[in-house]
Amino acid sequence: MKRDYLKIDKVVGPLIQISDVDDVFYGEVVDIVDNITGKVKKGKVIKIEGTNVVIQVFQSTSGLAAGNSTIKFTGGAFNLPMSLDLQGRIFNGIGEPIDNGSDIFSMVEANINGRPINPMAREYPRNFIQTGISSIDTLATLIRGQKLPIFSGNGLPHNELAAQIVRQAQLGDNEDEGFGVVFAAIGVKHDDEKYFRKSFTEANVMDRVVMFVNYADDPIAERITTPRCALTAAEYLAFEKNMHILVVMTDITSYCEALREISSAREEVPSRKGYPGYMYSDLASLYERAGMLENQKGSITFLPILTMPNDDITHPIADLTGYITEGQIVLGRDLFQRSIYPPVAILPSLSRLMKDGIGEGFTREDHAEVANQLFASYSRVQEVRDLSQIIGEDDLSETDKKFMDFGRAFEAQFLNQEFDESRNILESLDLGWHLLSILPLSELDRLSPENIDKYFPKEK
Repeated sequence: MKRDYLKIDKVVGPLIQISDVDDVFYGEVVDIVDNITGKVKKGKVIKIEGTNVVIQVFQSTSGLAAGNSTIKFTGGAFNLPMSLDLQGRIFNGIGEPIDNGSDIFSMVEANINGRPINPMAREYPRNFIQTGISSIDTLATLIRGQKLPIFSGNGLPHNELAAQIVRQAQLGDNEDEGFGVVFAAIGVKHDDEKYFRKSFTEANVMDRVVMFVNYADDPIAERITTPRCALTAAEYLAFEKNMHILVVMTDITSYCEALREISSAREEVPSRKGYPGYMYSDLASLYERAGMLENQKGSITFLPILTMPNDDITHPIADLTGYITEGQIVLGRDLFQRSIYPPVAILPSLSRLMKDGIGEGFTREDHAEVANQLFASYSRVQEVRDLSQIIGEDDLSETDKKFMDFGRAFEAQFLNQEFDESRNILESLDLGWHLLSILPLSELDRLSPENIDKYFPKEK
């Protein structure tokens, strides 16, 4: 029989400690009742040492004290009700509706910690998801079932990019299958949340979006559960309802900062830059919930967004994320300062699964060649620009001047596009061919003669 505990030993930030506790388990949900106001706050067990228990409280611990609170262990894990009615709804970081709608009632509940995916049961990701953004679709293609993070920095337009992807994303092969988006905003300001909500509503895509929001002024502990709630909803829609789900999260850095703060409150030994030593495995427990399963029609594609402090790609958050995921999309501050949107720096960007989800039967047979040639040519542009800084552009060779023209056109026409402009993959590939026509044929060594004859004017 469960007992109520009337004494709190210690309150440290979002954590409370109590002693002489028995018959509890790790992750058990706890109700903390304020005996003065009658309000009930949720928490979960995060540490058990003998009969001493540490509880992480999801709401504010302000007002909690030894003599005015009752601790009730529920005997259950943190579960969320699952239903197709999740779509079109907005929830807080612990799965409670915040859109003035009714609660979700369902006989089906799922543990927010999910179930580990057996690596042997994974299906290799195939097909691509079209974002409508040329630089991503053509050069760092997002493959269905992939984990592809976006590395951004403070002040860069990652929120705008996230909103645009949610609005425009669709299955690239136009299959008649269910497609949905789970969007998690972690540690965002209220005006950012209003921006996301307005953007999705005006684009008439809100009915396919499940939105979880954790505000910057919400309790820090809630920030830990927000991505897990979002991924639980994604797993249900993907593997129970056979939908293809794109999960977009911003900002993973806020999540890791919450990990660091709670780790400090628990008086754990810090690792690099004060982050806990288990941050790698903790991030993996999120990222590895994406993918495709054998004999399952649905899929989860994960697009986490993180801001690199001081634009440092070697920072622990970006560094550990890169070890777990299959590539990265990097936003460049120099492009942003030149008013190029989205400022995708294509040279450090990479999609490791791109080769298996493009080409004939997926996008178009010339996709790989166009992407390789654009990469090679833009890399040459950087070398020519460095040379022009030394000798001046007027003294460059005619070929180098062509590369300078190509670089300017590539950034202005291919990388740069309007916030509400959606290009399908065929339009992006045709634009790539148009820009490559600026260069002499002798420099296009990544293209086959067959494709050159097919896509370039005869007079070239």
